[in-house]
Amino acid sequence: MAQDLFPGFEAPWIDVPAGRFFARIGGPEDAPPVLLLHGFPQTHACWHRIAPGLAETHRVICLDLKGYGWSAAPAGDPRHETYAKRTLGREIVAIMEHLGHVHFALVGHDRGARVGYRLALDEPGRIARLALLDILPTLVQWERIEASDKPSHWNALARPSPVPEDEIRKDPDAYFEGLLRDWSGAKSLDAFAPAALALYRQSWNVPERIHALCEDYRAGATRDREADLADLAAQRTIPCPTLILAGDSYLDRSAEAPLTAWQRTFAPNATAVDLTSGHFLAEENPDGTLQALRGFLAA
Repeated sequence: MAQDLFPGFEAPWIDVPAGRFFARIGGPEDAPPVLLLHGFPQTHACWHRIAPGLAETHRVICLDLKGYGWSAAPAGDPRHETYAKRTLGREIVAIMEHLGHVHFALVGHDRGARVGYRLALDEPGRIARLALLDILPTLVQWERIEASDKPSHWNALARPSPVPEDEIRKDPDAYFEGLLRDWSGAKSLDAFAPAALALYRQSWNVPERIHALCEDYRAGATRDREADLADLAAQRTIPCPTLILAGDSYLDRSAEAPLTAWQRTFAPNATAVDLTSGHFLAEENPDGTLQALRGFLAA
């Protein structure tokens, strides 16, 4: 029998116009809600080491993003609107309203953090507090990619369909596990619980989900970047309290610190906590991640 990574949590399917989504939900029903959004190439399972601690004081919703885990994975469209972070943000609002939450805190890692900050810019009244784990703004990331001669998975995955999909389908486990190793502090899979890895593998071996993950990056290269550039030109910023939580080994700090990049773009009043960790903070350093999030959410 498979291990339950979220004992005591509910496991609802949530039906909204965008499709069917899967979540694990725990904590007191009348507690302040906090939505946890995972990143690439993972699922809601990445939160299993910190969700129980957060559920002591909050109503915790760990959601599989569209295209990931067990949530809907529709085909992309020529303009890459289906997986644009603005689109996903609107769908998140529908999901949270379905659950009875109009105003909520949001903690996002990697791609989930990109959905989170886009939602905070587009609908500022929705987000009470925003924690962004180990990312730079999308437009800043693209500037760095284009200024470098190093290969990037961002460019590789954003190539026209089905080029990257066909390459990945030859051996999905080798491809995605290679990324998990490369981006972890220890350059190994040791930080990932076997039950969580099993869920990741289950998701990324599905052809429709491989396509969805590539569409996520195609949207990042087009619609998401355009939205960032428009907001930067309009001087829009995130009004809610914002925490930049970063590991010490994944993000490039040679030009500027992650906090500096956020303060000069979309989060001028953000604060930061740096942790000893690779890219996967909630799994590599769950104690430090939980402590930082508890302090931030309780402030």
